[in-house]
Amino acid sequence: MTFHGTSLIGFSHGRESASPFHAMNPATGEPLPGAFHPASAEEVARAAGLAAAAFPAYSATSPSARAAFLRAIADELEAVRPDIVARMPLETALPEGRANGELGRTIGQLRMFADLVAEGSWVDARIETAMPDRAPVPKPDLRYLRVALGPMAVFGASNFPLAFSVAGGDTASALAAGCPVVAVGHYAHPGTSEIVAEAIQRAVRSANLPEGTFSLLQGTGQAVGIPLVDHPAIKAVGFTGSRFGGLAIAQRAAARKEPIPVYAEMSSINPIVIRAHALANRRDALVAGLAGSVSLGVGQFCTNPGLVLLPSGADAEAFIAAFASAMDASKGGTALHAGIAKAYQDATAARAAHAEVETLAATDNDPASNRVNPWVFRTTAAALLSDDSLTGEAFGPSTTLVTYADDDELQRVLGALEGQLTMTLQADAADHPVSPGVLRAMQDRCGRMIVNGFPTGVEVCAAMVHGGPFPATSDVRSTSVGTAAIERFARPFCFQDVPQAMLPEALRDGNPLGIWRLVNGTRTRD
Repeated sequence: MTFHGTSLIGFSHGRESASPFHAMNPATGEPLPGAFHPASAEEVARAAGLAAAAFPAYSATSPSARAAFLRAIADELEAVRPDIVARMPLETALPEGRANGELGRTIGQLRMFADLVAEGSWVDARIETAMPDRAPVPKPDLRYLRVALGPMAVFGASNFPLAFSVAGGDTASALAAGCPVVAVGHYAHPGTSEIVAEAIQRAVRSANLPEGTFSLLQGTGQAVGIPLVDHPAIKAVGFTGSRFGGLAIAQRAAARKEPIPVYAEMSSINPIVIRAHALANRRDALVAGLAGSVSLGVGQFCTNPGLVLLPSGADAEAFIAAFASAMDASKGGTALHAGIAKAYQDATAARAAHAEVETLAATDNDPASNRVNPWVFRTTAAALLSDDSLTGEAFGPSTTLVTYADDDELQRVLGALEGQLTMTLQADAADHPVSPGVLRAMQDRCGRMIVNGFPTGVEVCAAMVHGGPFPATSDVRSTSVGTAAIERFARPFCFQDVPQAMLPEALRDGNPLGIWRLVNGTRTRD
């Protein structure tokens, strides 16, 4: 497989640099074939400038044309499936099955947004017709819809090289909204990023769209991404990654002459609350389900359950012993890259050294080979409440078990937690009703509450919320998964007393697009 190794700036390739880098095989520590070259400052500026130039024409494309473009990207990705499935496991140590599955999700997301755009109601059209004879003040004709925000910067994620990267959910939803995208490929999988970017580029050409509709910048977030965020043409940012990286981007974006929104998914430990009857009746199933969730994908999922809250007593002790044994017997795996392996080693070592923490299951990690292994810890609710470092994320196959005395203590623990992507309640019929205070504490701290399931696994659909209070995300009002993700890259706009010929079709009398609209307070397709 041969790579150009340079950025894709619109329809052109960037230049080679004096300091190329190589993707590393995390399983072997060996560099992979293909030298890649970080984008220069001039290339960053050119990509942003092309995106700004493309915005007027691209944002004005019809719903059918934009939907056809998204489907064309999906088709182009399907055509290069063999190349992606061959390269992605080498750069990430993820198995071939994961590569195929994640590519399927990426393709599905693109087609989902194509369907959304083609149907058209996502613009949330609202019409209030004029009342010129109203007293004491006439009412004007007012027509509202969502319009594209502008060129977007999208940062590729390390743990989802496809579904949250170059052609992932942020890119798909931004393009669906009518926003050109400048993507920053993750330095750990530049070959996968190039294959995907070239597929998007072919779709741009085949759809006869402006050159700047899409670009890919190779390099690190610090060297390439921060200058991109600084560029005045960029109007918002999509990011999935560490809290450190997300906060750096958010702070930089807020410090601009024109501050811009940053939609960053960052840190979450996804607590699981287990109730007494569920614990007594389903111990073995809960042990197996939790062990599978903690270990899935070597623990490198943003919804990995890092904290489990159990009612104290004999059933909890039996569960803890069985779970520790199950995790002690499970296998770890290779981290996605050396940075994750080092961070996991530091986090588990710190937790194990804490005076108020008991280590129940552990196999030494091997950062030199990027090997990470399961770790299970136990502490008390009192310790958790007195030291918030015990609720920090250890990104890998690790979790911490905590027993609680009663609902008052459980509510205090939940109320002290940071924001989360998910919270899970394991409860049998006899466990209900659950205290309203407990339920409210869970709802206030997360974007998605799960009952009698496990948090790993995100359904890509209209009703999904993949977001939550800080630091799960930098903007609690958003989701990065599901059709509502498009709302991040659009803004409300109102036409007042504008002639029919000047209105977009979505707001014209007679509803030429046949979409759902709110007309004088009534939802209708008339």
